[in-house]
Amino acid sequence: MSLIRALSKDLEARSDESLRALFAARPDLISPAVPDFPALAARASARVSVQRALERLNRPQMQVLETLHLCTNTDTEHSASAAGLRKFIAGSSLAAVEQILASLQELALVHQAEPPHGTAASAHRQRFYLPVGCLKDVVGIYPAGLGRSYTELVRLQPAFAQRAVQLVAELRRSGVAIQGATTPMEAALALQHWTSSPEALRRVLAAAPERTTALLARFGNWAMGAVPQAQRKASVANEGTDVGPVDWLLARGLLVPLDAAHVELPHSVGLSLRGGAIINDFTLSPPVPELGHTTAVLRRNAALGAIAETLRLVGELLYALKEQPLVTLRSGGVGVREMKRLADALRVDLRRAGLLLELCGLAGLVRLDVDSSAWVQPPQLEWLVLPRQEQWLWLVNAWLASERVPSLVGQPVIGPGSVSAPHRAATGSTINALSAEAQRPDAPVIRKRILEILNDLTGEAAAPDGKAPVLDAAAVLQRAEWAQPRMARRFSSLIRGVLAEAEMLGLIGSGALSQLGSAIAEDNPDEALGVLGEHLPAALNHVLLQADLTAVAPGYLSPELSEKLLLMADAEGQGPATIYRFSPHSVRRALDAGYDAPGMLGFLREHSATAVPQPLEYLVQDTAARHGRLRVGAAASFIQSDDEATVMELASESKASGLGLARIAPTVLISSAPPRETAQVLRSLGLSPSVEESEPSVLRLRRTTSAPGSARPVYTAPRTAPAEAEVEAQLAVLRHVNPAATGSPNGGSAAGSGESATQLGLETLQRAIRLKQRVSMNVVDSLGNANLETVVPLSVSGGRVRVFDPAKDTERVVSIHRIIDIEAAEELRQ
Repeated sequence: MSLIRALSKDLEARSDESLRALFAARPDLISPAVPDFPALAARASARVSVQRALERLNRPQMQVLETLHLCTNTDTEHSASAAGLRKFIAGSSLAAVEQILASLQELALVHQAEPPHGTAASAHRQRFYLPVGCLKDVVGIYPAGLGRSYTELVRLQPAFAQRAVQLVAELRRSGVAIQGATTPMEAALALQHWTSSPEALRRVLAAAPERTTALLARFGNWAMGAVPQAQRKASVANEGTDVGPVDWLLARGLLVPLDAAHVELPHSVGLSLRGGAIINDFTLSPPVPELGHTTAVLRRNAALGAIAETLRLVGELLYALKEQPLVTLRSGGVGVREMKRLADALRVDLRRAGLLLELCGLAGLVRLDVDSSAWVQPPQLEWLVLPRQEQWLWLVNAWLASERVPSLVGQPVIGPGSVSAPHRAATGSTINALSAEAQRPDAPVIRKRILEILNDLTGEAAAPDGKAPVLDAAAVLQRAEWAQPRMARRFSSLIRGVLAEAEMLGLIGSGALSQLGSAIAEDNPDEALGVLGEHLPAALNHVLLQADLTAVAPGYLSPELSEKLLLMADAEGQGPATIYRFSPHSVRRALDAGYDAPGMLGFLREHSATAVPQPLEYLVQDTAARHGRLRVGAAASFIQSDDEATVMELASESKASGLGLARIAPTVLISSAPPRETAQVLRSLGLSPSVEESEPSVLRLRRTTSAPGSARPVYTAPRTAPAEAEVEAQLAVLRHVNPAATGSPNGGSAAGSGESATQLGLETLQRAIRLKQRVSMNVVDSLGNANLETVVPLSVSGGRVRVFDPAKDTERVVSIHRIIDIEAAEELRQ
């Protein structure tokens, strides 16, 4: 029976509660809704859906599923029971395996099947299972880290097939008790039988060279290994020249060369090395790392200090961008030169400057101005006027929801690699801040999962005296590899950066998950706001002015006070006790911004806890007295005429008000518009100006359009379950399908919808290709005529199937969309 049809029957027999649990665990099955159970089974058997489901399985579930995959054959419907699987899972119990199989059935990854032919009658009381048909494609060619069988290697590796018979002959001449062979397939079966016993393999390895055991131990978790010049070594070893352990193993077929640099440990050899067990490290309990502890006070103070410092630096960064925007590169992002300028302005290193800029970018505190191609602060930014705890929540919400990874800034750009390559090569360049290379679509899910793991480990390892466990990347990764082994590579690539970002945001303090981090992990931002509002010191609104022309901030200042001090003085140092140094240059900067001497001194008296020192008062007054003797302004063009009356008339003309005209001499006007635009307006007034665009003193001004500030981000956790209304609507469709329309007496679909029909056809084709069976296809020709043909499918890809027609003794290619239906012409006999 078709696996999709069998799964459809299994799903149709379930209760509504069971279906609700399935939809909650695999929401993609009903997005969009399916019309019937065959369509639901087809979608549950699709490769993409199965791959998503496997990413949520823990290690024991994956181990049982991979063992089931290796112990069954979906083509011949050879099923397996929990008792049969337990023999291949060391350290397991029958109850544990049965429980895991039941959970996998709930997830529609396996379904119950008939016992294999020849099974004893007493065993018929057991439950037998088969996995979904696409599991082999999703798990890969090395399930449980075991290699392929000798028969499969002979079929897929022509070089090994050519030397397999000679290899068996050499073994027989050397006195090895192995069956003779005259064909490559017979040689593969002989090698498979010879290496299938752990005791026999131990006797063979007893005569192996030194380091052979250590070499084979490297294949404990993966069947493929890198060996330089593997094929040449195999040919030399076949001539009887044993040099080392690799040559010795190749000469006896215990390693099979794949290409010039890789070898594979065959399935039977790997299984025997494991003592006949597929899984040797089975455990239902997650690993418990050895962790240090820190006090609650240290954790809280470190987290609060990190939050206050981050808020201060973000405020300074926004001020720096307001004064001078960051120019982007042609390739995107902000270059190293601009980042160095920003780092100098913030008095931090490049890495921290990159993290802060990325944080501001993903939170919408900076935006790219399309006209100037520069990153600027949006006008009327709400973040600047929010209370400090709400500023923090704004940043945290944006960080949780963003697909950008700030910690990737400065790391090498990884080029595209092959699917089989374990590592991809770096391109030689690094990831720039605010560039597209820092984008990771799975970042929100990884962040949320890491916070949940931190919260779980903190709850498990909390000390009775209130001390919190110190968590590092290794401890979190160890738990993540157990909880979701299929996502281990994604965790390993992002985990250290995520922990550094969480520490910068105060979710981690002194290496331990803070109260704020725990509240965010549990989706309780209101609790986090309450904790932060209670413990975070309020921003100060005063400084200490000193006689050496400096102002000392005795703590973290409010953004408004900090921004105005940065305008009047140059900041020095880091941390809460920032020093602001006044100088003639900094005072002129404030005067250029519109301040005068009384206004500056009045501001300093208002916000100083001490009197304004006399040297600072003299500095402000003397600098202001010399300021403004020369004035510099901006103009895009000028208008000059020898007729003073014409100039005066034009300056008062209302129709020319859009030019922003200003009279700077009896016969000279300046305009804020470019020369050609100014000339066009003058011509509309009946004048005939000449345009002198080659004048080197002409200043061109680019007008920028200002976009409104970004809305406050509100984080919503990644969707893990469909809405209740969506589930109920789907159940109503499945349970109330019109029986007359489907032809099924139970209200299900006999043939299924178009979605299931396509999957059923592909399943039949792929099974026939593997078993080399004939199929009956109803094919429509170009004139619309249907013809029933019996052919042997050879391969299917790209929407086409290549078939062999025995009646005509020819091969041809048929487009799948022309096939109305397809059925196996002959059933496999057990």
